[in-house]
Formats: sequence, structure tokens, C-alpha cells
Amino acid sequence: MHKTLWGNIDGHAVYTYELKKADITAKVMNYGANLLELHVPDAEGNQSDIVLGYDKLEDYSVNDPGFGCSVTPVANRIGNASFTLNGKHYELDKNDGNNNLHSGFHPFHRKIWDVVYEQEDEITFSYDGKDLECGFPGNIHIEITYKLWNNNSISITYRAIADQDTVFNPTNHSYFNLDGHDSGSILDQLVWLNADSITFANQESIPDGTIRDVSHTPFDFRTEKSIRRDIDADYDQLVWARGYDHNFILNLNDEAAEFSAEGHVGDKFPHTLKDSDGFHVSHVGSLRSEKSGRKMDIYTDLPGIQMYTGNYLDSSHTGKGGKSYDFRGGIAFETQYYPNAINVPSFPQPVLKANEEFKSRTVYHFSTK
Repeated sequence: MHKTLWGNIDGHAVYTYELKKADITAKVMNYGANLLELHVPDAEGNQSDIVLGYDKLEDYSVNDPGFGCSVTPVANRIGNASFTLNGKHYELDKNDGNNNLHSGFHPFHRKIWDVVYEQEDEITFSYDGKDLECGFPGNIHIEITYKLWNNNSISITYRAIADQDTVFNPTNHSYFNLDGHDSGSILDQLVWLNADSITFANQESIPDGTIRDVSHTPFDFRTEKSIRRDIDADYDQLVWARGYDHNFILNLNDEAAEFSAEGHVGDKFPHTLKDSDGFHVSHVGSLRSEKSGRKMDIYTDLPGIQMYTGNYLDSSHTGKGGKSYDFRGGIAFETQYYPNAINVPSFPQPVLKANEEFKSRTVYHFSTK
């Protein structure tokens, strides 16, 4: 584990931690438990950093796009910045029009986290949120673990426990570009998603419970296709969001296969994985670049994934190496409960019951062709 003092935020020391395993190198930090860099090889064996981010620590204290953020306690949007839980009404920050986005103005990904475990290929951060911090009830203990695996994978594991019923919906908000973070548009990269439907969202990107079948729409990624092919179609969801920024309802597979730190079953990943910690994650999507030959397969145990195509990036976002991250220069795959689920009873509920443990894992597996 290579630990480096990067600087200070609000009088607190910020350290970066470099993880290495097989052909992957990742860099994370204790400010927000955020992912800063992810280096993987292309088809020729050349390493590139494939996640967008900043060179300057102070940029992460603003970071409006959410580069690399471990978003907690609640990712995505809550309509009207309010909800009711156990008969009690809660008001939240209105930081996205009339709505709450990624927990408001002072989310946990802008806090200093503790390091509770570290080794060469794994690190666990923890944060203790106070009752009504960000507006959510209960004192909550959260742990986020980044781990590299011998099969060229990185897993992100979330654990939490609270002393009251609360809302908890974590995600990672990294923007990927398989040609390298500084290579420009992701429109020619190809996506596959194991999803038959999406949660319809209004012009403020708030789902109301309506489910829309992806058949014969620009949202059908059940057969791999380029992002470019349909992103500018004259379709209400795309027009309102300026591209893809929507929750796909995932088809999770009930069959399990063993998954160990030493590798994977067979010559390629199975449809589902079950590791020694008892996590059961399904193969739900992939991103592939014909230019670099890199492929990223996505596994999760969460019911939804928000695919966001960087529709609000522009040249004002100066990233690593002085690179300007322009419109659609990266793509995020945010595994999650559905947006606004706490206000839509028909959706799977992101309610963490008092004194019960939340645990979830998302895996990104890298290969080349």
C-alpha cells in the first residue's frame, strides 16, 4: 500500500492510497472514500487511466459532476426533496431544482473518512453519520471497501448499520472512458445492459412509478450497441435529459457460481458470482471499446443501474493532465435502488431497518479483445 499525503481540506489531512493487483492499479483517497484513478491494460498491454477526475485536491471539494464519488447516504434524486418514513415527514436540501440530488449540499462524499483496514490490494474506509445529517434519520455507521482481484477486477463493497430506520442507497459515481480518461467522446463505445425496462422519469428526472418497456425504444441495450446510435433520437426521455441519464431495471440471475480471490470459474465470468463473503452478484452490463480493445463487465446485487452519458460535461471541467472533459466525455454506471424509490411504494425500498446490516457489492471486471 503506497500512502501519500495530498493536502488538507478544512484542516484535515487528505491521503491517497494506491492499490495494486494483477494488471490493475487503483488510487483512492480518504476524502469521501472517492476513486481517483483506475489503470488497466488495453489490447496491446498499454496501461491507461480510464476514470475521469482532477489533479487538484481542491477541485474535489466542489466536484459538481461527481467524479469518482462514493455517494452516501442516498444516491440519485428524491422528488420534492422530501419523504415520509414511519409516519414522520422529512425535508431535505433542494440542490437540484425542487429536488434532492445525491444527498444535498453536504453529502458524505465531501467528508473525511477513517481508514479501518488496508493492505496492498484492499482498503476499507468508514464514516459515522449523525442523526439528521443530510436530513436523514438515525446515527449510521458506513464502511466502503475497495478490493482488487487476481482476475483483473475491482469490487466496491458497502456495509452500513443505523440505530433508527433510515434511507440508505449508496453508489459509485465514476465516469469511465475505456480509451483513457483524456481521449474525448465515449459515443462510439458499446454498451450491453441486461434490462427489459426503465423507470420513466419526468422532465425533472423524477420517476413516478411508471415502468416503460425498452422494446422498440432507444433504451433497448439487450443487444450490444454503440452509445451514439440512438442517443440523439427524438424520444421524450432522451430530449428531457439531453441523453441517457436513466435507471434501468436489472434482470438479476438466481443461479450462483463460486468466486474466489484467486480467479473466476471457467474461461470467463459466469452470469452470477457468489464469493466467500456471501455476496451474490449478477452480470448486468458491459462497456466495450473497439478502439482500445478494453471491455468492462459489470456485476451487482442491486436492482437498478443509472446509466449517465456525461450530458452536462463541458470544457469548464478541467481534469487530470489539464484535459478538458467535454460533453459526453465519460459514462457512469451507478448501481443503486431506483431514484425517488422512497416516495414510490411499488419500487424496491431503500429502507435500512434499525440495527440491521446493509451489505452490497458491485464488481467491475476488465478484459481485452
